[in-house]
Amino acid sequence: MRVRVRVEGPAKPGLRMECADGRRLMLVQEGVPVLFARQRATHRGLHYARTGRYVSPLAPLRAEQARAFAEFAEPGSEEWTERWAAHAEAALRKASNGPLHEGDWNILPGSSSWFADVNWPKLLSHDPDRGHLTWFGYGDPVEDARDLLPLRALSHPEAPRVKAYRRQHREGILPPVLAWWISGLNSPVVLDGHDRLTAVLAEGDRPRPLVLSRAVDEDWIALCAERPLLEYENKVTGLDGPLATVHASAAGRQLAETLRNIVTSPDLTRAWPLPGGVPAWETAAAEHVPGWAPDADR
Repeated sequence: MRVRVRVEGPAKPGLRMECADGRRLMLVQEGVPVLFARQRATHRGLHYARTGRYVSPLAPLRAEQARAFAEFAEPGSEEWTERWAAHAEAALRKASNGPLHEGDWNILPGSSSWFADVNWPKLLSHDPDRGHLTWFGYGDPVEDARDLLPLRALSHPEAPRVKAYRRQHREGILPPVLAWWISGLNSPVVLDGHDRLTAVLAEGDRPRPLVLSRAVDEDWIALCAERPLLEYENKVTGLDGPLATVHASAAGRQLAETLRNIVTSPDLTRAWPLPGGVPAWETAAAEHVPGWAPDADR
């Protein structure tokens, strides 16, 4: 399943990443910083600090809507997922405080190769407003190996809204969480559905998020497809014997999967230069996350 979105504008979205020298990043929503981050010099991860100012660009979902979508198609099915992806696209197009800007985008189910089952429970037990995301391990604390970064603190599992979503999950109608892939963080962030995320985890289950990302262009796809296409041709050329059809079919399936992964891979997230550079970033961090001093040199 793939929903490709062509966006004509704006040139600069209300929710965007801004950057400054020294691997400094700042996620800004309509002029308000919602997340600060510094990539480590060793490229083993990054330190982040949330400001508590993030607001979802999507309106709250009503239980009636969740049930209507479940009546339209079996929850979890491709048709049901496409319906929710289309809903997310329409809502994001209308939002002035969302991340869409001119260009091509994908809205896809989260890949199981990215979201590891072992990392989901860590979000309920270890999700500090000021923390660290490890990218490759290297002796960092195990709890820092997380695959998704909420943009606000998760609610308590017994909070009223979370309890309502937990009931929807038990009914099998809970809408998916919407995430946004940010390459500078090497992680998706939660765009919408923080309480739905908590509800699924509190029920001992694993979310199946939809992930928004910039789409790679056709030239890049063609370049990356050259080698697997050549390998496929070499495999099937000269196949003979009673198993030739079986081998050709297997090679075709492998090629299709490889090409699908190329086409749906996320492009780099755009970041805009922060006006004022490093001094402006340092001033904003001191104002919005006072006392935060990440050690980014190791």
